[in-house]
Amino acid sequence: MKPRRAKLWVWVPLGMLALLALLASALLALYFVVKAVLAPLPGEWSVPLRVGPLQMQAGVPTLIRLATAPWVGPLLQGRTLPARTGPVHMTWLARSQVLALRCAPCRVQAPGLGKDPLTFNEVQLTVRRRGDQLDGEVSAGKLRATWQGVLARDQLRLRLQLPTTPIADGYALFGAAIPELAQAHIEGRFALQATLVLPGASLSVVPQVEGLQVSGLGTEALVTARSACGKSASRLTTSSWLARAVVAAEDQRFYEHSGFDLTELTAALARNQGAGQEGRIERGGSTLSQQLAKLLVTGGERSPVRKLRELLYAAEMERTLGKPRILQLYLAHAPWGPGLCGAEAASRRYFGRAAHELSPTQAAWLAAMLHNPGLEARRWAETGQINVARTQWVILAMRPLPSRQRIRLAEEAKQLNWPAPVLAP
Repeated sequence: MKPRRAKLWVWVPLGMLALLALLASALLALYFVVKAVLAPLPGEWSVPLRVGPLQMQAGVPTLIRLATAPWVGPLLQGRTLPARTGPVHMTWLARSQVLALRCAPCRVQAPGLGKDPLTFNEVQLTVRRRGDQLDGEVSAGKLRATWQGVLARDQLRLRLQLPTTPIADGYALFGAAIPELAQAHIEGRFALQATLVLPGASLSVVPQVEGLQVSGLGTEALVTARSACGKSASRLTTSSWLARAVVAAEDQRFYEHSGFDLTELTAALARNQGAGQEGRIERGGSTLSQQLAKLLVTGGERSPVRKLRELLYAAEMERTLGKPRILQLYLAHAPWGPGLCGAEAASRRYFGRAAHELSPTQAAWLAAMLHNPGLEARRWAETGQINVARTQWVILAMRPLPSRQRIRLAEEAKQLNWPAPVLAP
């Protein structure tokens, strides 16, 4: 081999190595530049961000400002971002300088509604930024809402307004998951205002519902239905101590609402947000009508969709059955501990008497058990002690007892010492 050719074979690989080293240095320099640009400021809301094999902490306010900047937005055109909600497709609308996002299918984890996400076929969102002020629209199916946001160093505060909309359009979003929609006729309208603060996912909702009426589910058949819990007829009436105590414990506005209680639902949403990432439901917010729907039709699955199904049946039962029959059916089917179904079985097991013969304090304790009958029954059996505090709370809410009598009965509850029950295995 000639000397010149030998030198060429030596310099070619050396040149390639030098080029690779230069490229690696440039990429490394670019990484540190990007890292410096996206690095969160002290106290700034940040998230982990992966760039190829590298990972860094990125300030969320900086990411939002970059994504909505006129010189970065065009670079996002046609790109798809993998996210926990589902694939997010991005479009940059140059004329209006708006970033349009489309998530399809889209799974949304709503704070305070349990661990199961809500699934939508498609959700579209537009984002426009002016300084630290954000606004846009969000749509799913026939629902159209506007939103505004304020971007701060440590949080993003969002406000959403859904104008008055047919309730049927809202239910249509979940058509595949709610079989009753095939035969239900739903009337009425609803509106919504909500505030969401990120990253804490603190959600507050102010709903409005007008004229909800449901038909087509066949609940009129329950007018003459017999209890599946036992053959013996109950002599309980709406004025019995147990009926009054159950209303006090489970649904104090039972005679005022039309199957659902927006005040209680809003309070339950706020309470459940304190349950942490586990998505526990600490407060249900269901009326007696909704609980009856759960007992007879929808089952006890903890999910937002089950709540929507409950609401349909509750609204129809208010019309087809009326309050006295709803309360009667609830008392006949409510669970009261291991192997106990209905008020008569519970009353005879725990106190050896018919349900209509219970004293006010006995009725208050049975009603107090309903929030978690299995747990309360086991504690009573194991310790011999009832939940005095909750029993007193029920007594003080029992109407139409005079205030003086309620206070006296609540004091007497401190001395209650009933024999511990023997539970079914």
